[in-house]
Amino acid sequence: MAKATALLASIALLVVACGTPPTTPAPPTSAPASIGPSIGVSSPSATAAATSPSESGTPVGSAAPVTIDPADFVTTVTNPWFPLTPGTKLTYKGVKDGEEAIDVFEVTDQTKVVDGVTCVVIHDSLTLGGTLHERTEDWYVQDRDGNVWYFGEATAELDDAGKVVSTDGSWTAGEDGATPGIYMPGDPHVGQSMQQEFYPGQAEDHFVVLLTNGSVKVPAGTYKDALLTAEWTPLEPEVLGEKFYGKGVGLVKEFDVAGGEETLALTKVEGP
Repeated sequence: MAKATALLASIALLVVACGTPPTTPAPPTSAPASIGPSIGVSSPSATAAATSPSESGTPVGSAAPVTIDPADFVTTVTNPWFPLTPGTKLTYKGVKDGEEAIDVFEVTDQTKVVDGVTCVVIHDSLTLGGTLHERTEDWYVQDRDGNVWYFGEATAELDDAGKVVSTDGSWTAGEDGATPGIYMPGDPHVGQSMQQEFYPGQAEDHFVVLLTNGSVKVPAGTYKDALLTAEWTPLEPEVLGEKFYGKGVGLVKEFDVAGGEETLALTKVEGP
C-alpha cells in the first residue's frame, strides 16, 4: 500500500508540475446510470492524500460494480481522442525491453460480442528486434455518452520461432470475474481518473488525466491541444507511464517516466 500511495503522490506532482488546477475537488461525474461505475474526479491535493489508486472508493485489487445493458452502447467509436474507424492503421516505433520496437495498431471491420455487447475488433502486433514478439486482439465499444469502454483482449507472446509461449494478460469481460472499464472518457478533464480494465492479478490498469491542452511532436506530426494521461497498475507498483492522444487520431506517444524505459511514438497514419 505504501508503494501505491507513493505512486499516487508522483502522479499528483506530475499534475502540479503541469500547472493544472483545481485546488478543491470537482463534483463527481458518472457513466450512464444503467452501466454502473462512478467516475471519480479529484484535485491534485486530494490525489496525493489518497490511500488507493481508486478515486471512486474502490480498493486496489477489486472492481467497481458494473451493470451492462447492450442498449447503452452504439455501433461506432467516434470519440475524438480515440476514434476507431475501420481500415485505420497506426504504426509506432521506439524501444521496449532494450530492443528496437515497432507496434502496429489496426482497426478492423470485424466485431465481437463480449458480455452481450458488440465490440470493435483491433489487431495489435509488437515486433522487437525485427521479430514478431506479441500479437493481441482488443475489443472496444462506445456508449451513448461518448465514453470508450475496454471489454478485453486475447494476447499471445511468441518466441523467436513464432510459437506461443504465454497468454498472460488475456481477459474477457463477463468471464472469470473480469469486468470492463472506461479506456477513454467522452469529456475528459484534468484530475479525472478511471479504471480501464479489471481481471484479478492479470489486468488492472488505471489512468488519470493530466492535461487536455498539451502539445507533442512525433515523426507523424505535431499535435496541439493533445490529451496527456498517466497510467499505472497495482500489479507493477514501481512503473508509471504517460500517454499523449491527438484529436482525430488517438494515441500518438507513450513512454515510461518511472520504473521502465519503454517509449513508442507514432510514425505513420494510414487509412480512410
